Amino acid sequence: MNIRRALAFGLAAGALVLTGCTTANDDNADSNKTKDTSSNTGSSKDIRIDVITHGAPGDSFWDVVKAGAVQAGKDEGVDLKYQSDPDVGKQATLIDNAVAAGTDGLVVSMANPDGLKASIESAIKSGIPVITINSGIDQWKDFGAITHVGQSETLAGEAAGEKLSSAGLKNVLCVIQEAGNTGLEQRCAGAKSKFSGTMTNLQTDNTDLAGSEATIESKLQADGSIDGILALGGDMSGQAVKAVDAVGKKITIGTFDVNADVVSNVKSGKILFAVDQQPYVQGYLGVTGIYLKALNGNDIGGGQPVYSGPAFITKDNADDVLKFAQNGTR
Repeated sequence: MNIRRALAFGLAAGALVLTGCTTANDDNADSNKTKDTSSNTGSSKDIRIDVITHGAPGDSFWDVVKAGAVQAGKDEGVDLKYQSDPDVGKQATLIDNAVAAGTDGLVVSMANPDGLKASIESAIKSGIPVITINSGIDQWKDFGAITHVGQSETLAGEAAGEKLSSAGLKNVLCVIQEAGNTGLEQRCAGAKSKFSGTMTNLQTDNTDLAGSEATIESKLQADGSIDGILALGGDMSGQAVKAVDAVGKKITIGTFDVNADVVSNVKSGKILFAVDQQPYVQGYLGVTGIYLKALNGNDIGGGQPVYSGPAFITKDNADDVLKFAQNGTR
């Protein structure tokens, strides 16, 4: 049972008149405002929250996002549903289905904002509050979401580019593991804008890690002047390490995103640094923000994004992070 069904029951019985709670079928509803469920007196288990991301199956980054979302659901006692699909059309369908099933709020990642715009705007028009996470920092406000939980990919990319310059590198590959992901493209663009040398994008496929390793290795063999790699995901950084080992050259690797293998590689010196956007925080705060909206009518963020990163993992702090990464929360 969710909040909107409980309210509909109360209205049908004639026991309550709730002017603050609306649905898409209420002729007097303001279609530009999400519903206020703060007057609901039911328990939090009546609140259904759907988290719908673009994560591919087996991607360790999204496993951490899910862990944060699931823990928030447990802590807050809500009915949490987590689904993901890297295909933007299928992700949009998951959003539409969640709305049809009576969700009380949505947490959505927007790697391809244009492909999700209609579904998100339709949900909000129907009175469903939305918080975006991870990707979509430039579009969430235009779409009508409460806030965005994540990092500025441009600023994070710029910081990575500065670190690569400080390392004295001259020719760096920026490895993009998801085609059409605007956030990844922004990372490379930001890094390139602050990098003092040459930076070239290389397309790989995060769903084919072995093939991606071969692609990176082939590029390194073809161009002996490459002295650096910027990976944009934790799993892909592992393939970069393997490719560098295979060609036997001294090539510096930096990466975005963290898992236990990444932290271990930072400790051992195989990776110079990792940019941590703290995906657990994204999942946890996304769910918590919707919970607060449903429970008490709160809008977090004050009209601004809530930044989960970037933080940098280096040899100096790798030990502090490793224990959490091994638990699947970093």
